[in-house]
Amino acid sequence: MNSLEARHRQAQRVVSFTYVGIPVIFLGLVLWITATVDGGAVKWAAALVPLAVLAAGWWRRGKSRYMPVRWPRAGSLVGGVTALFSAFEADVLSAGSLALWALPITIVGTIVGSGFGRYGFRVLMMPAIAELADSEYELSFRMRGLTRLRLSVDAERVTLHEQMVLQTVDGQSTVREKSYPLTAVTGVHAVTLSGSERLKYPVAMKLAPASSPGPALILQAQGEDWVLPQNEAPAIAEILERRIATARTH
Repeated sequence: MNSLEARHRQAQRVVSFTYVGIPVIFLGLVLWITATVDGGAVKWAAALVPLAVLAAGWWRRGKSRYMPVRWPRAGSLVGGVTALFSAFEADVLSAGSLALWALPITIVGTIVGSGFGRYGFRVLMMPAIAELADSEYELSFRMRGLTRLRLSVDAERVTLHEQMVLQTVDGQSTVREKSYPLTAVTGVHAVTLSGSERLKYPVAMKLAPASSPGPALILQAQGEDWVLPQNEAPAIAEILERRIATARTH
């Protein structure tokens, strides 16, 4: 699936199912459980939680439909809530023993929901193609190796960040990241690493990737160089060059 339009259509179907479709299934499941247990009478009061999840999903879809890095987390949250409350509702209404199964059911729901979000991400982003630069998506590329380091590119900025929330001494949460306007980027190059290079980053990374043989992206901005091990570096370089050119014409 190399056509950007085909990727977009497929990814948006997955996103809609993740944010809206799963809550609709949640609503239908809860109404079915109440009707089954109560001799065919639907208890609409039981639908309040599913309706709230549906409303939140609809709202969040509008906010996140072009941010693929958020889809797996949203899927895990919606899937987990759906599984947990469905099990709880069935247990309460039937006076059964599903309480023992609530945690495993929730874990399964979380995994399934996250799986849909990850599938949508892969459909859109893998493999990277230069045409992604012409889309509205905030693009995100993970670095090679045991790291949580990602390169994010939107219409205005490029950001290197570690997907890890840290607690500072004063109890505040922060994220390790460094970003520049696209117009401040002075060079983008795809290179090949031998594996012996010492890599440096603009901010201290807790799980920064070590140098490893293979493709890498060099990004130069405001006198700083990022050397980023990434297997799809040539395509990412093209994406950046296109977005930089677009940013400079606006």
